[in-house]
Amino acid sequence: MPRILLALLLAALATAAAAQEIVLRHALTGAAQDELSTLVLRFNDEQKGRAKVVLQELSGVADKRQLPTLALLDDDDEWTFFGTRPRFRSLVDVMKAGGEPLNAGSLLPQMADAVDDPRGRVQALPLAMALPVLFYNKDAFARAGLDAGNPPKTWAQVQEAAGKLFDAGFRCPLTTSRFAWVHIENVASQHGEPALVRTGKGERVAFNSLVEVKHLARLASWQKSFYFHYFGPGREGDARFLSGECSMLTGESDLYAQLKDNRHFAVGVAELPYYEDVYGVQPANLLPDGAALRVLAGKKKPEERVAARFVAFLMRPEIQREWVAGTGFLPMTGTALEALATAGSSPAIVDSARRRLSMPGQANVHLRPGFGRGRVRAILAEEVEFVWQNTKPAKQALDNAMERANQPFFLRPRQ
Repeated sequence: MPRILLALLLAALATAAAAQEIVLRHALTGAAQDELSTLVLRFNDEQKGRAKVVLQELSGVADKRQLPTLALLDDDDEWTFFGTRPRFRSLVDVMKAGGEPLNAGSLLPQMADAVDDPRGRVQALPLAMALPVLFYNKDAFARAGLDAGNPPKTWAQVQEAAGKLFDAGFRCPLTTSRFAWVHIENVASQHGEPALVRTGKGERVAFNSLVEVKHLARLASWQKSFYFHYFGPGREGDARFLSGECSMLTGESDLYAQLKDNRHFAVGVAELPYYEDVYGVQPANLLPDGAALRVLAGKKKPEERVAARFVAFLMRPEIQREWVAGTGFLPMTGTALEALATAGSSPAIVDSARRRLSMPGQANVHLRPGFGRGRVRAILAEEVEFVWQNTKPAKQALDNAMERANQPFFLRPRQ
């Protein structure tokens, strides 16, 4: 009997020693974190000791320079995640090296467009993406004499609503999160302005067109009138809206998963407003963005094989539907699109996703990952601070931002 027990123990130890472990770093919280944990446990169970994904919360990382194998992050958050700007491995190459199929054609066109390179090669898995929307406090609208069933559709209507809210005693009618993405990149996309334009020297970032200058100048005037309050370039505005301090918020659609069960006030959702007087405006032309699952470069082949298997697991239709239903993030493929509706997401978000995500991708409508997108957003955040401080007009701030962003260093693809 002792020999049998010893043999079983040795076999178990051998299996454990053979298991390949990889780390996935993330910054999710709440229901999204719980859903990710559930899926990781299911994946690990399926591996039967051959491999294991270990979740690592960003808030608990002692040394960020110890790079994980996988990371679920926004381009904007690279420095926060790693304390540096590391290299990533193309998802196409990872899946090929890991012997796992990657049906890139199954990704909804706009989701693929958010994570591919100029050659159309998928660089990351668009796992935690959102669309920009307008959230509003229905109770505040009612107290201000506004029709909560008919939210603002244009920026002129937003101004009118903000004025009535302010007159009714609401000190913060409007705030925002993800300023550069919402108020620069998406305003440009809706109104037919490219993110990149070709010149004799190649391409340059072009977020200083007339409509972007006009919009930033309008926001600056609203700030002076106390209609608009800016709390930072990231997600600082979310908490101000969740607390009831601010009555309207432009932010990410996935926030609705937290807001729909809010007991303090009734929440409404509308599509991102637009300028009706701009020729050719297409309000539905919004840009999905958010956290994507990326593979860090320089990892050993066994690690990449586990990473490839985990990505293949996440792309299963039933896993995608469960993820979307549990988190409110945008679906990656058409098979998961209806999960938004069945999970009780806002009709405005569902309708926007249905119309937008299946639209064909377009060249030069946004900056692509690995081509300085996070750096350009950081520069925009720095320059618009001068606008809020009333030390630069909107045009000068955007012109200065583009001058800085178009230095060769920022537009060179990361190797």
